[in-house]
Amino acid sequence: MRAIITDSIEEFDQQDWNGLAGTRYPFLRHEFLAAAERSGSIGDEAGWRPRHTGIVDDKGRLVAAMPLYEKSHSWGEFVFDWNWAHAYERAGIAYYPKLVSTSPFTPATSRRFLTDDPENIARLIDAVTGLAGERGYSSLHILFPEPGELPYLEKSGLMLRKDCQFHWSNSGYRDFDEFLATFSSAKRKKVRRERRLVAEQGIRFRRLSGADLDADIWTIVYELISITFLRRGSMPYFSLEFFMEISERLPDNILVILAEKQGAAIAAAVLFDSDETLYGRYWGADARYNALHFETCYYQGIDYCIEQGRKRFEPGTQGEHKVARGFLPATTWSAHWLAHPEFYSAIGQYLRAEQQHIEQYVNAVNAHSPYKSGRQS
Repeated sequence: MRAIITDSIEEFDQQDWNGLAGTRYPFLRHEFLAAAERSGSIGDEAGWRPRHTGIVDDKGRLVAAMPLYEKSHSWGEFVFDWNWAHAYERAGIAYYPKLVSTSPFTPATSRRFLTDDPENIARLIDAVTGLAGERGYSSLHILFPEPGELPYLEKSGLMLRKDCQFHWSNSGYRDFDEFLATFSSAKRKKVRRERRLVAEQGIRFRRLSGADLDADIWTIVYELISITFLRRGSMPYFSLEFFMEISERLPDNILVILAEKQGAAIAAAVLFDSDETLYGRYWGADARYNALHFETCYYQGIDYCIEQGRKRFEPGTQGEHKVARGFLPATTWSAHWLAHPEFYSAIGQYLRAEQQHIEQYVNAVNAHSPYKSGRQS
């Protein structure tokens, strides 16, 4: 067995990589990662240099793999370490470049070790920690790993960091009304009022899969989500070319919910779909409409999950406003190794205190659940 580290996902055979990645997480697929690189969304200029790591056997067959990037900044990660970088800067120590294992711009829990063999997991960890030490990277960060991967990370000396998102769970609802019946009366009325407000504005919705999305429609959708990004002072992380490519190469994993008024597109939500989970990613609108964000990004997605039998809906990061709409706290994790021993120790103390705050926060949020006493989705 030997480890190999590449500068592009395309140095790995697509079939070999996907055989390890499986189909559960579309954003771990070779097609997704390759589109990110080919479109220029990922690369040296973007501050995301691929350093994907694989383990090959004596016959040269890929038996384990791990997405990995050299980062020159902390944008697009959604596990925030800006304060750590500032502390390094104040101490006169370089924090960048660093190594990050994640799916770019995708804050969703998924496998980081594309193998079920514990020995190969250990080989992958040895390879990436060895790379960090040899090349003088300040740190290694494994973002949004699956819970089953945490013991391997802890055993290898990485510190765990706990956080939470807000997810919706499907309890086998027959329709949206049955889901709403689990709410308290006041919360149920609020959701119905929001949905009614959207309908009264004459707004209608279309669901489009990748196969339905041509260049003209993607241009409209991209303009809409760009408007929202620009309001926040940036452009979308992924380019228009990226979305066009993945809708062609992964058509069954793309879902666009398009809001229209008088036949014109006014808002859109871009989501990734899998057999079990719907992932909300990007949203945009040409103006502000009463309750439209909640309908497009949340209620339409819940409708879709109920109709298609999806078990979960993960609409993205942050947003306590999701709780009143049926999304409850779900734990997420990251793991961190820092080369500098004093910073490693200090940040370890910080993470232990932070975890207590996260647990208190989750308890406080759950106390405001919209579900009837004793009921959760």
